[in-house]
Amino acid sequence: MEQRLFIAACVMYAFTLVTRYLNKRNKLASAEAFGRWHAAFVFLILLCAAYLVLFVMGGGIGEPVGASKIILSLLMAAVCGGYGYVHGKKASDKKKESLMKADLEWSNTVYFAGFVASIVMFFFIQAFKIPSASMHNTLLEGDHLFVNKAAYGFRIPLTQIRFGALDEIKPRDIVVFRFPAENRQQQNCGGSQYGKDFVKRVIAMPGDTVQVINGRPVVNGKELPQQPYELYEDIVREPYEIPEDLDQYQQIWQDHQLDNYLGLYLRDSFGPVTVPEGTYFVMGDNRDNSCDSRFWGPVPRENIKGKAWFIHWPPSRIGLIK
Repeated sequence: MEQRLFIAACVMYAFTLVTRYLNKRNKLASAEAFGRWHAAFVFLILLCAAYLVLFVMGGGIGEPVGASKIILSLLMAAVCGGYGYVHGKKASDKKKESLMKADLEWSNTVYFAGFVASIVMFFFIQAFKIPSASMHNTLLEGDHLFVNKAAYGFRIPLTQIRFGALDEIKPRDIVVFRFPAENRQQQNCGGSQYGKDFVKRVIAMPGDTVQVINGRPVVNGKELPQQPYELYEDIVREPYEIPEDLDQYQQIWQDHQLDNYLGLYLRDSFGPVTVPEGTYFVMGDNRDNSCDSRFWGPVPRENIKGKAWFIHWPPSRIGLIK
């Protein structure tokens, strides 16, 4: 979302600079030129708004937006731009001055707010919507929450360098991360998860050995004590069996392909694997209905965006996340 805000801000900033340049050289004096300029403003500001709104309509980062929504948005912007052209062309000199002032004020407001919001979202806070029931009952479908992106350190743009960490990633933390897929062709849990953001709870750290026996996580040979937030169904479990070739099993798991071989069996019977350095093992609190590290492998440190922090919607659910 922060990238979309930044792009929209850049577009409106460029429009403002061009407008001031043209106005200073008296290039917008004629009715035709002013009409085209006003049409361009209306079209661009509506296009930027649609660009941001379609992010929400598409369901979030990585979710595809339907072609019909894109076409509809372009048509609406074009129609409104056409109206802006007629309105600007017919405007009196006094009306032109008023329109110019109002349009520039809107343009300035949009680009300034966009730059500020994108910086805040990139370094500090990201909004996130829970898309599934995998974190039930801690996080419910439709919950809107804020992710604390500063918790594990500020990331320098276009790099993986972090600094100023307020906390270290540790077991039981709920983290939001970019799904570990390098291309759209990678298939996990029934489809491509490329580019999507996931939210799960950290179960094991780099270097830990992890197994799942009868649905219960076992870390370094010890079954983890069951916590109040864990949710299990009353079902018949798959019997645990140690893989015949542990090295091959480990490699397939690290390559994020294990679910394509063993599927739902991994829900109850998994491992043992060793969590590679620089990665983490995560699971959903709704243990029997979660597509997590059992199925698609470890989460690299650089994929982790931040710590789930605060539910802000719906009102009945407002509060800190634990």
